Order: sequence, then C-alpha cells, then structure tokens
Amino acid sequence: MQEKTSGLSMTTKIVLAMFLGILFGYFFPSYVDYISFLGDIFLRLIQMGIVFLVMGQIIEAIGNLQISQLGKIGLRTIIVFLVSSTLASAWGVLFGILFKPGSGINQTVDSDVVIESAEQMPFTEVFTNFFPQNIMESLANGTIVQIIVFAIFFGIAVSLQKEKTKAVFLPVLVDFNAIILEMIRFIMGFAPVGIFALLASTISDYGVSVIMPLLSYLIVYAGATLLFLLIWIVIISLYLKISPILLIKKMGRMSILAMATTSSAITLPIAMEDTEANLGLHSEVSRIVLPLGMSLNSNGSAMFMSITLITIAQIYGVTYGFSQLFYIVLLSTFASLANAVVPGGGLISLSIVVPQMGLPIESIAIFAGVEWFTGIIRTILNVNSDVYSALIVGQSMDQIDRRTLLDEQIVKQ
Repeated sequence: MQEKTSGLSMTTKIVLAMFLGILFGYFFPSYVDYISFLGDIFLRLIQMGIVFLVMGQIIEAIGNLQISQLGKIGLRTIIVFLVSSTLASAWGVLFGILFKPGSGINQTVDSDVVIESAEQMPFTEVFTNFFPQNIMESLANGTIVQIIVFAIFFGIAVSLQKEKTKAVFLPVLVDFNAIILEMIRFIMGFAPVGIFALLASTISDYGVSVIMPLLSYLIVYAGATLLFLLIWIVIISLYLKISPILLIKKMGRMSILAMATTSSAITLPIAMEDTEANLGLHSEVSRIVLPLGMSLNSNGSAMFMSITLITIAQIYGVTYGFSQLFYIVLLSTFASLANAVVPGGGLISLSIVVPQMGLPIESIAIFAGVEWFTGIIRTILNVNSDVYSALIVGQSMDQIDRRTLLDEQIVKQ
C-alpha cells in the first residue's frame, strides 16, 4: 500500500518525476549540472541506513524464532526458505543471461568502477569471502554479504539467549528497527526529487534510449516469475495430490490482494486465513511459517534483484564469469532477507546489491518508473511462495486437513 500525501501516491509522484526528469534532461541538458547533485544526495541518504536496515531486520526475524519450541517446524521451514529463495535468485540470473533484457543499449563503465575480476577467483575463495574476518571492517566497507552472515549468526545467538536474558535485547532491537524504517520512509519522501535529478542527468549523458530496454526487461521478468510460479504449482500439486486448478482457485483471493496492494505485510492476514480455511493447513504451522516467510522467504525479491543486476550489467556492457554469477545468486538470496516494507522498496533493495557488483548506483534510477509494475510481480511471488513453503512443511509433518484441502466447495471469498 502506498502512502498518500497531497492527494498523490508515492508511486504516482515517482512516475511523474521520471517523465519530468526525462523531459528536462532531453530539452534542457545544459541546466542538468545545476540539479544533478540532488540525485547524488538522495542516493547517499538511502545508502546511509542500509547497513542498519539489513542487520536489524535479519537479527530481529531470526531472533524472534523460539528455537526451543519450534523444533522440527523451524528447521524444516528454514531449509525450505533457503532452497526456494536461492532457486528463485538463480532463476532470475538464468533468464537474464538467456534473454538479455538489457542488451538493447550498451554503456561503458570505467574499469576501476567494476569490482576486481571475481570471475578469476577460485570458487573456494569466493565462498570463503562470504564470512567476515572483522565485522567492523565489513561495516566500514559496506560488504553486505559478510554483514548478513554476521547478522544470521547474531540472530541465532539472540534466539538462544533471549530466554536467559528475559528478552531484554530484542524489544530494544524491534524499536530500533522501527526507527530505521521510519527514517527510510522519511528519506523516500524525497524520492521524486532525487529520481527527477538522476534521470535528468542520465538522459542528458546518454539520451532517451537508456530507458528503452525496460519493456523487454519487464516482459522477461514477468515471464520468469510466471514460469517459476507454474513450476511451484506443479510441485505442490503433486506433493499434496491436489488439482492445480483447485490450488490456484483456493489461493485466488490472496493472490489478487498481493497484486493490488503490492504489500506482503498487508496480504499476510488474508494469506494466513485462506491457508487455514481453504487449504486446511493447521494454525500451528501457518502462524509460524507465514509470518517468518514475510522476512525470510522473499522469492520475488530475490529474483527481482538477480535479474535486475544482470540487466544493469548488460546495459553497461559488463560481463561476469561463473563465480561472479554465483556471487549474484547468493547476494540476491541473502539481501532478500532484508526487505524494506516501504514505498519504493525495490529501489532500496537495488541500492543494497548494485554497489556490491561494482555497477553505477545511479543505474537504479532507470528502474524507478517501473517500480510499481515490478512491485506487483515481486509481491505475488513473495506471498504465494510463502504459502507453498508452508504447505510443504505442513505436509511433511502431517499438519494438513485433507478434507478441507480437497473440498472444492471451500473457497473463502
């Protein structure tokens, strides 16, 4: 759901800013230098809170796990989440490579901007570099993967320790995270100005053709998501021995709400209700897996980041080797744990991963105008994959009412 001020939603303001920025950059290129600094300031404002956002969200999500109570549910849930998000990220990379949505134009990036050729590094070294040697150094350098790994271990420790400490730390962290999100919401209020300046500068430098790949990008991204969802549906239908049509029908309401609101948080109550009432999943599973999935199982966000990284690299003529592509898969998977449920959340996600691949952070402005469309695609996959994951966990523990699941008359509208 988008916040509204002065009668216009944030999405509307960003779209208007995009078109005005394109027009300004095209017709008044000589004046762009006077406003380009506004875009740079906006990008810096977004980046300054990213580390705290990533660490805080992941530590809170994992720290809230009652490991002593969850037992098998928690372990199976985390395994399913990890596998599904990683596959979604890899799927985005695959579609980006096969269909090349960003190859319509080629820009050049200075060689010193692109990170040192990770494609030449052995796989073992790439994997070893996921783990921080000095977390303060990782924080100072903004090495997101290392920060996320630290946050995962820290979150586990919080979960194990909170019963002894009477959960003193976690409530403070929850308040801290709320403050960081509020700060980001406040910063996003300046998004139209920043996007206007960034796009005006981009058009002035490269011309209108810089935004042309977006149509093919949206088609490829939507096609990748649709096919991934269909594969999910086939797997769940076979595993649960239910008709694919009936499964789609019983998940219809939550899917429509996800697309309409572009918000996993808003859709969560309906998803929980329909998963229990329509699909027969016991509340002991649904009320653990689905809330956790909102933070820890963002298949849509993982795919969005990976395919967008490949698209940006193609736009700027940057090629990656296997080890870098592998890095993109894990980077997108890990970064999807830190979803920001705020207007323009896709831009926040890109600001996390784009610098990590040595790509110009200014490139995220190109995608601002299609944020609403990508939000629809992201959210339906985020929501539906959470439900599919919950059904897998429930079936593995015999926590699904088969009569409710197979009853074609039970479809809550």
